[in-house]
This record gives sequence, structure tokens and C-alpha cells, in this order.
Amino acid sequence: MRSTYDRRSDALYIYLADEGGKVSKTYPCDPREVNGEVNGEINLDFDASGRLIGIEVLEASRLAPRPLLKGR
Repeated sequence: MRSTYDRRSDALYIYLADEGGKVSKTYPCDPREVNGEVNGEINLDFDASGRLIGIEVLEASRLAPRPLLKGR
């Protein structure tokens, strides 16, 4: 597992599979259901087999753990 963080767009992407995995479907999750906040979005990316291959966190500086925001 690895992650990348883009400060300019405040977006974090967590790769759960090898880079070769191609996104076939994205399922948006509303973080308001968890913490009541209005801003931010979490997207779950799945490959053609239905395996979860990545997680995108928008407004990551508010929603993600700080250690993941170091960007690699």
C-alpha cells in the first residue's frame, strides 16, 4: 500500500493494489454520514473484478490522518 498527496488540490490517494489496476467503477461516499461535516468527499475505486483498488480523499487535510499527508 502506498499513498500520494497533492497539497494544491488537497487530495490524497491511497493505492491498495499494484499500480497496474485499472479503475472500472468509482463509488462516492459522503463523509457527512460519519462526521456531520459539509465539505469533503471520499471515493472508492474498484477494478473490473469488483476489488477495491484505491481510495481518494478530497479535502484530505480535514479528513485524513496527518501522517498520510506527507506526500510521497
